[in-house]
Amino acid sequence: MKTVQAVLICLSIGLFATIATGTAMAFQKEMSAPVGRFNSKTVAAIKLHRIFDEEWQRTLRENPTQASQLGDRRYNKLWPDLSLPAIRASQENTRQVLAAVKALDMSEMSVEDRLNVRLFERQSETDIREQRFQLHLLPVNQRGGLQNKDTVADLLQFDTLRDYEDWIARLKAFPMFAGQTMALMRQGIRTRMLHPKVIMQRVPAQLRKQLVNRPEDSPFYKPFRTFAVELTETEKARLRREASAAIESCVLPSYRVFLEFFEKEYLPACFDDVGCWQRPDGQAMYAQLARRFTTTSLTPQQIHDIGLAEVKRIRTEMESIQQEVGFSGSFQEFLTHLRTDKQFYFETPDELLQAYRECCDRINPNLSKLFLKLPATGYDIRPIPDLMAPDTTTAYYRPPAADGIRLGSYFVNLYRPDTRPKFEIDALSLHESVPGHHLQIALSMELTDIPEFRRYGGYTAYIEGWALYTEKLGGELGLYRDPYARFGQLAYEMWRAVRLVVDTGMHSLKWSRQEAIDFFVSNTAKSMLDIENEIDRYIAWPGQALAYKIGELRIRELRSRCEQELGPAFDVREFHDVVLRNGAVPLDVLEEIVIKWLTEERDNNRSP
Repeated sequence: MKTVQAVLICLSIGLFATIATGTAMAFQKEMSAPVGRFNSKTVAAIKLHRIFDEEWQRTLRENPTQASQLGDRRYNKLWPDLSLPAIRASQENTRQVLAAVKALDMSEMSVEDRLNVRLFERQSETDIREQRFQLHLLPVNQRGGLQNKDTVADLLQFDTLRDYEDWIARLKAFPMFAGQTMALMRQGIRTRMLHPKVIMQRVPAQLRKQLVNRPEDSPFYKPFRTFAVELTETEKARLRREASAAIESCVLPSYRVFLEFFEKEYLPACFDDVGCWQRPDGQAMYAQLARRFTTTSLTPQQIHDIGLAEVKRIRTEMESIQQEVGFSGSFQEFLTHLRTDKQFYFETPDELLQAYRECCDRINPNLSKLFLKLPATGYDIRPIPDLMAPDTTTAYYRPPAADGIRLGSYFVNLYRPDTRPKFEIDALSLHESVPGHHLQIALSMELTDIPEFRRYGGYTAYIEGWALYTEKLGGELGLYRDPYARFGQLAYEMWRAVRLVVDTGMHSLKWSRQEAIDFFVSNTAKSMLDIENEIDRYIAWPGQALAYKIGELRIRELRSRCEQELGPAFDVREFHDVVLRNGAVPLDVLEEIVIKWLTEERDNNRSP
């Protein structure tokens, strides 16, 4: 099934001996300006953009909830078609479209369109390489799936009568969607495409939260509790009646059947150990996922070793702060102190939420110091829904609607505030809101001169690498005003370095979950709740956690090179503009863009 997902490309010059595959330095001389989709009028270009448009429409049709998230209401009655015939047809379509693009005459293409072709081919080729691994047979894990589909309503605008009627139609279609999900999971049992028990045993409690006694208590009923559009009392009563009936007859029975299937069939079949290596062709699968998320040819062992080296470097900086604050015990005792001393934690969720909001209020006015352009679309700060909060990580970001009607959202986890240290708030907020995810993603979505698959897709190594890079900008933005806040930034950087070690450790080197937890505990001040949720996230999502540190290292090296070669002429705002102006490109392409800009700046500075 084609998805609106990050295309994950990374890394080329200098930092590692093994560098990204597919680097095409022929583009280097032509990449300093933003690309445009309407510059070419040749027959080949017209055909190319017709393909891009048709493929984008296919993406929306096959992913109706993603279309809803972007503000496209045409498919608001539908769930994705998860049937195996639909998935296979989509996979074949991807192969055919790739062949059609490859058949176009590249000599007729503009520089901009050659870049578009290059990115589209990489995305399609990656998807095709992964088809044999049947990742679609894993539609549920502890972080999401059928059990939290009520949150789709949070993506929708309910400002017409039809919006409410479409949601009721979606409720009525829920049994087929649930049945298709079970069919995929049964196929996963037969083919041993499964998750480990340790993460999937979290799911039944999530499912039970959906099994309310009254339909009106269901989270699926939320849009009907307060109407956001003017309707007659008769219309409101009809909608509420129909919604209750759909939940009673369609949603709740589906969850009962699914829970029974999950507990009696699926969970007993899941793996006792953790790690991707247990699946069919598991080592090859993980190596491919590592390539997708880092887009390098680095082996899992090489990534593991990079992680160990970064852990050692960051540990030295953390120990220097321990000395600065005068803590006389061991490093492990210092970490325990940070995890357990009440001075580092808030007592209530409201206090924690307020602290996140105050942090963002300090960041926002200072952004112009480092950036030439800011997104027109704003963002808000919201609690993670109670249903998922105990089983998910500290925070995450949701992009705005494509039409700007819905803001971007920085979701923060308020569950058990006694496990969420104050000194991490600055780094986390920089990463998830601005200048991290919201600034970068919203700017990309506001570009109008690139195809939609680039505006709304992206490359995880760039997206997460950028967000991690921005955590270090806190000092330049007036944050990190005490040693503990600076330790928090290092703790978050250490967290991403640890990921390189434990993700490869579990999925390739056959580490146990406990070995991964122990390594995490020995190198970070995160609470045990956070650590266990993080480790379980890596178990459920092999390879994704590798992108952050690999991407950040590349962006940081590019900035360092520009600073060294330009000296006093270096302008950080211009550097950031160059990095951001073309959207989320692969990091080898980003390198070409930055090096071209650097060359021009250096030549201009030498001119008499």
